[in-house]
Amino acid sequence: MTVQALYRKWRPQTFDEVIGQSHVVDTLCNALTSGRIHHAYLFAGPRGTGKTTSARLLAKAVNCLAPEDQRPCNDCRICQAINEGRLIDLMEIDAASNTGVDDVRELRERVGFRPNEARYKVYVIDEVHMLSTSAFNALLKTLEEPPPHAIFVLATTEAHKIPNTVISRCQRFNFRRISVGEVVERLEWMVQQEGIPAEREALTIIARQATGSMRDAESLLDQLASYGDQGISVVEVRAALGIGANEAIVQLAQALIEGNVARGLNVINTAIDEGADPRQFARQVVEYLRALLLLQFRSGVLPNHVTEDLRPRLEEQARAADPRFLTRAVRLFNQAVNEAKSAWQPQLPLEMALIEAALPAEPASSAPVSHHQARSPSSPTSSSSSSSSWLGTADTKHPADTKPHKTASYTPSAPRSMTVADGEHPADRKHPADNELLVESSLDRGDGSLTPEGLSQRWPEFLNDLRPRNMSLEALMRSSQPLGIEEDVIILGFDYEFHRGKVEEDHNRQEVENVLSKMVGQRYRVRCVLQREDGPTETKRHQPSHAAPDPSPRQDVIQEDPVVKMAVEDLGAQVVMQ
Repeated sequence: MTVQALYRKWRPQTFDEVIGQSHVVDTLCNALTSGRIHHAYLFAGPRGTGKTTSARLLAKAVNCLAPEDQRPCNDCRICQAINEGRLIDLMEIDAASNTGVDDVRELRERVGFRPNEARYKVYVIDEVHMLSTSAFNALLKTLEEPPPHAIFVLATTEAHKIPNTVISRCQRFNFRRISVGEVVERLEWMVQQEGIPAEREALTIIARQATGSMRDAESLLDQLASYGDQGISVVEVRAALGIGANEAIVQLAQALIEGNVARGLNVINTAIDEGADPRQFARQVVEYLRALLLLQFRSGVLPNHVTEDLRPRLEEQARAADPRFLTRAVRLFNQAVNEAKSAWQPQLPLEMALIEAALPAEPASSAPVSHHQARSPSSPTSSSSSSSSWLGTADTKHPADTKPHKTASYTPSAPRSMTVADGEHPADRKHPADNELLVESSLDRGDGSLTPEGLSQRWPEFLNDLRPRNMSLEALMRSSQPLGIEEDVIILGFDYEFHRGKVEEDHNRQEVENVLSKMVGQRYRVRCVLQREDGPTETKRHQPSHAAPDPSPRQDVIQEDPVVKMAVEDLGAQVVMQ
């Protein structure tokens, strides 16, 4: 014998039982008592928040035989017929299965007939956004001129897909996600009715997992009620849902803040080996790091999963972490949530998020080099960060260096160097752009110690530094190589005139000069030239006024450009030199 699902068994039978949607319930009840019944309603909101349930309650209330202030009574024959699903004047249509215009035309033909036994014919069209454009156009005519005995309730999770012409003819009610506290309260009532022992913390985990959907929470409760004979405990909920323990999340956050990658990797793999679902674990990490950010900026908002015994630990970690570092970590672990779904190695996205978060932040075009890079070796902060480097080694000089650099941009520093000083609020910290200006101004002019050979060896490093700042520029620079160095000017040779010209643009050239200067620790300018088999050739911009350009080699270079080649070979174009 099949057992009725809990979400169907305990579906609200009166408006008072609907939770989390008081703004909808109050408006509908006032409309019922005042007799202001509209012919079309639009119920929009996330799944499992009570849209279909409210539509059925509205159908009962407008047709109930009891006095207006007692509707729905659930005792009259109309209410009982609706509760038992046998009232033919209530029609629930799944728009996902009836998307065509013919289905709507059939509905229009039937809507003209008067109700059989109820006061109104009520049409509940679920997932209405799935209707085709022609079907919406057909429905629009009925909504414009509805018969007095018909009421339409359109329910959707994606209101933005419904034409505005349809929305404008409906009274719209936006259903919101239900809070964790309200879901827990409802679940506690249900387990009491069912006689199921359950720990409150276990129900809280279920409510958080449901992300505001009452139906999802009830379905999870139904599933976990059969998990064991001893009731629903925290341990069983975590095991069934693949959720890591809070302590593992706290330890991982601490490892991130300290820059201890080895410890963080161990926490991740231990949690996965013990049965934690990688996606759930990543979500928990994101929630925890978000809580740290909210505490840092004194928002007054704290996620519901933060208990009083956990708050002191959160506040301690919030004081020790840099907000920009946390923001970056949240983004990386949020990406890991989606990547873990299809990863062949389930914990790999989590491991990569951890490692990338611990690495020094790459400079971006809008946000210059992170302040945990480019520390002066003589500063106390640099000394402490060196001893706790995430690589576990002290800062060392690059083999290609001939003298100490004023920056350590290529030496990884622990995120600990980004910690907030005691008593200092993260919002009071100077913008990292200020630090970058200080770094650039502190660089000495190139002294000639840099060689083309040494720069060539570090060219991949330069490209990696340039990529996050300007990916297009990095692609252009891949066709170049250092040809020579004249005092504080680096001569870059390009294979194609187009690439050379783009890099020569002021903003691109300055970007290249900044990244190169930071990498080598000295201030250099760049000059871009075309390189040929018989040596570098500068364009007119760099040629003396008396030097006449040789059109023949220039034409050869242009014709070798891959874009030009494709135009000539595939489109029949011709190269015309002027």
